[in-house]
Amino acid sequence: MKERRGVVDERYTQWKSMVPVLYDWLANHNLVWPSLSCRWGPQLEQATYKNRQRLYLSEQTDGSVPNTLVIANVEVVKRRVAAAEHISQFNEEARSPFVKKFKTIIHPGEVNRIRELPQNSKIVATHTDSPDVLIWDVESQPNRHAMLGAASSRPDLVLTGHKDNAEFALAMSLTEPFVLSGGKDRSVVLWSIQDHISTLSVDHGSIKSPSSTTASGKNASKTAGGNDKQFDSPSIEPRGVYLGHDDTVEDVAFCPSSAQEFCSVGDDSCLVLWDARTGSSPAVKVEKAHDADLHCVDWNPHDDNLILTGSADNTVRMFDRRNLTSGGIGLPVHTFAGHDAAVLCVQWSPDKSSVFGSSAEDGILNIWDYDKIGKKEESVDPKSVNAPPGLFFRHAGHRDKVVDFHWNSSDPWTIVSVSDDGESTGGGGTLQIWRMIDLIYRPEEEVLAELENFKSHILSCADVES
Repeated sequence: MKERRGVVDERYTQWKSMVPVLYDWLANHNLVWPSLSCRWGPQLEQATYKNRQRLYLSEQTDGSVPNTLVIANVEVVKRRVAAAEHISQFNEEARSPFVKKFKTIIHPGEVNRIRELPQNSKIVATHTDSPDVLIWDVESQPNRHAMLGAASSRPDLVLTGHKDNAEFALAMSLTEPFVLSGGKDRSVVLWSIQDHISTLSVDHGSIKSPSSTTASGKNASKTAGGNDKQFDSPSIEPRGVYLGHDDTVEDVAFCPSSAQEFCSVGDDSCLVLWDARTGSSPAVKVEKAHDADLHCVDWNPHDDNLILTGSADNTVRMFDRRNLTSGGIGLPVHTFAGHDAAVLCVQWSPDKSSVFGSSAEDGILNIWDYDKIGKKEESVDPKSVNAPPGLFFRHAGHRDKVVDFHWNSSDPWTIVSVSDDGESTGGGGTLQIWRMIDLIYRPEEEVLAELENFKSHILSCADVES
């Protein structure tokens, strides 16, 4: 353990020395409590040098105070604004001035996963250590002070249907207000938030004050998240329950173009594709999609055929749904091997169809471009000639497992990531908001043309002076 810590510290020191060269902007925020999930919310304001945006994250406490869902305001510095020396001068044991807590919701149980509704990102779903999915209108929820013994906040809506705890697998559809979940009961469950007409105002995109009954005449006065205090919130039952996994469902994802098509992965090493229009059985089941448990999945928002999976076998695999198997076993288009530990999170970039990120228990967040596979890299750093195909950036700013990250669709190439590295930082973990320097991801010919213009400018200035 001590030897591994030494390796991690050395890697971190090396990374920190390279920050002014590799990053256009970086904000490092030491957390009071560990966080298992982080998500961007709506952009609130655009200014000359920075934009203000909501950020959602969780706080997993030790029981001395309640678990919370935190809504923060973040100042996102615009591209080519931050000075290199400013980027590198951060204290890893301090809070960042760019991240300010705006509101606290006392959550009934720990927050394992947060997902925002694409049609209105002020509405979020959370998974906790219970069978239910909780829906929150974060703007209308009252701000709470997290004190020992404080009652839990009341969810705006409760989605019921799981027979056992559903802790991690959670997704929202891009096309309709549909929610997807998976759990220990080996099922995938689908809801439409519109099924509670009295609660959700679709036209205005906000949740009104909840009534005590649902469209099916039920309410949810039950215990959630192991909390003794009951909440009385409206609930809805699922549109469908889908059975096909042989073990816990760890992650789910919607097809970007259809709320009726989705996929799931689990501890049975399977990738399963579903189509709600054809019934509750799997449309396609890919056995042995990986050589171990699958932890995460994401569907390409630019290309409906491409699906990413991440596994405890330390790899990311890309599948094409037109040709998923060979002899009943998974046939990936490519296997990306750039981690030394289990992959926890994968996500496609919203800005470029071939780019995606993967984070793992090794403390690394890798950025990949599958378009680069098989192409000669003229500008590869000599130190990284052994880098796996397609890997073009390694974010090594975390010193323990990177449990979650999220691309910012409002601010291209900006990422938020959280890690469980409290032992190293003297806090509860680390939240970082960062953007690599654009010379790394821009087309090579564009960068060379800019360098030529810069050289011409320098020469013309020299001529004037002489």
